[in-house]
Amino acid sequence: MAYDIRLVKIVTGDMVLGKWDEQGNKLTDLAMLQMVPTQQGGVQMLLLPFGYPIDNELTGEIDGKNVIYFYKNTPEDLKNKYLEASSNLTISSAADLKNLNLGGPGKGKVTDMGSLFKK
Repeated sequence: MAYDIRLVKIVTGDMVLGKWDEQGNKLTDLAMLQMVPTQQGGVQMLLLPFGYPIDNELTGEIDGKNVIYFYKNTPEDLKNKYLEASSNLTISSAADLKNLNLGGPGKGKVTDMGSLFKK
């Protein structure tokens, strides 16, 4: 199932990431995006459950009337981190799969998937 992951700013000024429910006009399974300064003078983004530190799960919902801004573009790596946090699955990129060298040296593909699981 494909989710419509949106990054929004709500009336409190918080940047929130969640699954947009068009029919219900609400954002669900909320994560808050915080900027943390680094020692090098830059900033790092931190993705936390919206109810942190009380709730450690991505839960809750915000009615669409409390959203003041929908960001036009949500970076793919941010969407992937959100999906990993909400599903407890790790999302691999094509480069990650290429680095596995499943076919061995000089081989471009695996033809016997069963051999991967045999000891």
